[in-house]
Amino acid sequence: MLTSSPPPKYEAADPREVDAVALTRQTRRLAGAQTPPWLHVEVAARMAERLPIIKLKPRRVLQWSAFLGAADALLATQYPQAEQRCVELSPELLARSQAAHKRAWWRALGGGAGTQIGAPGSVAAGQAELVWANMCLHANADLPAVLAAWHGALAVDGFVMFSCLGPDSFVELRPIFERMGWGKTAPQWWDMHDIGDAMVGAGFADPVMDQERIGLTWGDGEALLKDLRALGGNLSPERFKGCRSRAWRAKLLNELEALRAADGRLRLSLEMVYGHAFKPKPKIRVSAETTLSLEEMRAMVRRSGA
Repeated sequence: MLTSSPPPKYEAADPREVDAVALTRQTRRLAGAQTPPWLHVEVAARMAERLPIIKLKPRRVLQWSAFLGAADALLATQYPQAEQRCVELSPELLARSQAAHKRAWWRALGGGAGTQIGAPGSVAAGQAELVWANMCLHANADLPAVLAAWHGALAVDGFVMFSCLGPDSFVELRPIFERMGWGKTAPQWWDMHDIGDAMVGAGFADPVMDQERIGLTWGDGEALLKDLRALGGNLSPERFKGCRSRAWRAKLLNELEALRAADGRLRLSLEMVYGHAFKPKPKIRVSAETTLSLEEMRAMVRRSGA
């Protein structure tokens, strides 16, 4: 009598997960580009317009994923007296930023010798008064770890300001890929409410989240694909992972014609998520017996103004 064992059970990937291998490959390619992605430059400008609502004038600014964040000049103009520190998340981006900041034109932007560049592990705890993170949160394999790193880098009463793609970005591509059986077009990026909850869990105070819808149009499919490639690539673990042929590309261009709007242009939409939050004073956990070091007690007294 033949018997068969049940097939093994596999846990489905969280749709918000990012393929770490694909992320490494994408980051390496973007590090070799002449300029940061066009969308990152635009969103950095929109983020900078929000800075005046924050009354704090930070003396130490930490740019998270600095090259791709595309905000060197904006932050140097907004905070000319601030010490700037740039963090890069890959060896390729780190080498690129180190080389770029040695050039004469960087000194004209207010950086020069005062700008420090390093990997996340080199960031001193509790020193930054602003962590700036433009268009990097959605392209990260571990959201809680990133939020914890931001929180750890900030001084008490310092703030983080960030932007990222929301889950409704490029939504028009999904029915095309589903109909053709081509896999997922992108991860199901984090919803702004879930990011806000995660920030509270990481220790931030009262995060402020909002979103913006942006419409993009192109005259033809080739221009659309070129711009999408400049943004990076598909990081979904459920994407089609084989090699694509010229025949497939021709079929894709044909399918993209379904995106033509009444004005004759191909149209895609973006959901941009913006957020900022402060690092509050630490709370003392009350228990039957609480032990504090002398250094901790002195720090509490200084913060209280006693």
